[in-house]
Amino acid sequence: MTEASVREFKMPDVGEGLTEAEILKWYVQPGDTVTDGQVVCEVETAKAAVELPIPYDGVVRELRFPEGTTVDVGQVIIAVDVAGDAPVAEIPVPAQEAPVQEEPKPEGRKPVLVGYGVAESSTKRRPRKSAPASEPAAEGTYFAATVLQGIQGELNGHGAVKQRPLAKPPVRKLAKDLGVDLATITPSGPDGVITREDVHAAVAPPPPAPQPVQTPAAPAPAPVAAYDTARETRVPVKGVRKATAAAMVGSAFTAPHVTEFVTVDVTRTMKLVEELKQDKEFTGLRVNPLLLIAKALLVAIKRNPDINASWDEANQEIVLKHYVNLGIAAATPRGLIVPNIKDAHAKTLPQLAESLGELVSTAREGKTSPTAMQGGTVTITNVGVFGVDTGTPILNPGESAILAVGAIKLQPWVHKGKVKPRQVTTLALSFDHRLVDGELGSKVLADVAAILEQPKRLITWA
Repeated sequence: MTEASVREFKMPDVGEGLTEAEILKWYVQPGDTVTDGQVVCEVETAKAAVELPIPYDGVVRELRFPEGTTVDVGQVIIAVDVAGDAPVAEIPVPAQEAPVQEEPKPEGRKPVLVGYGVAESSTKRRPRKSAPASEPAAEGTYFAATVLQGIQGELNGHGAVKQRPLAKPPVRKLAKDLGVDLATITPSGPDGVITREDVHAAVAPPPPAPQPVQTPAAPAPAPVAAYDTARETRVPVKGVRKATAAAMVGSAFTAPHVTEFVTVDVTRTMKLVEELKQDKEFTGLRVNPLLLIAKALLVAIKRNPDINASWDEANQEIVLKHYVNLGIAAATPRGLIVPNIKDAHAKTLPQLAESLGELVSTAREGKTSPTAMQGGTVTITNVGVFGVDTGTPILNPGESAILAVGAIKLQPWVHKGKVKPRQVTTLALSFDHRLVDGELGSKVLADVAAILEQPKRLITWA
């Protein structure tokens, strides 16, 4: 085995713009044989749990990070000996070992999944002139950019090359937002890379001047725990829950929320649910009140399309959507997620039932992909499954409205002039008052209620 036979697999960006992920579980150990496409670990991003396949055949040489570690996108997480003929322990690879020098790849690469690298080319090229010893040695790594920096850098007064400080794009953005010049920062990361901690340290206030220390008359007491571990448990905020908290705070204090309520007799809707369960077109599909509520909301949006919009703060524009990606809030062990049904407006009732069933099953298994949680336009949250009458839901960021559905209960209701027991529920619609005024919001909520009271309107209004 040679060092050239080792392939290093980096943490890919499994979503749009994600910068880190936590390693939840390793499915392989050093010495295990792996094949191209085999799942080697499960990671959790700020949006979902995702399984990562390895793009090589070979023998696992090293796992760079233990389970429970949060790793930046682009960091090497596993090394694989593609020759597969040497013991793992023969040549230990330190965590910060310099990448391996590889033959430069020809231009015109085939597109591949982000972070998975490209297939080796059989084309032979004339070798380049050897680079100076101070230049990085590995192609495909972040630090190869320093070669271009030497060419593109500005010459100082002595004719020497002034190199651009090394930092990842998220760190550069952080420095720009905080008004910090990267050239003034002393890097602490490997190979001279500026980290986020370096940027934060640059803007931190200077430490207070040290006070003269007086010798205590008696020995200092032993440190006391900050909290009673027998009476309290502290859980780190990370992953999906951390992202949800940030999104909800941003939404609550950015979009002016208005919530309206209506209580409606849904007895006929409940009867229709039972009839659809016996319909052969719905055999094997999930049929429940949420299905008809979702369809009622889609019809209400069709009748009042201006509610399906978003606010573009940067361009000061209202973006009207001609499609509906219907979000369904789902509570999971990792926190609240809101996957959405793409182009729900174009689906028939059986197709909508099938999509809802797949969405719920995937969420319960913790396998919802980041793509499924992007691009939502309107959301439904069914708090009634917890026995709650209603609530004032917070908008999903970037959306204009969210409908909360309360518990469906048998209550006394005036029906045809007489008090009778009827199936009743309360609906609550929260909307962004920058986009939706009281009239529009009221029309949408009233339409949903009218459809649930008389489900035949699904036919006459659709």
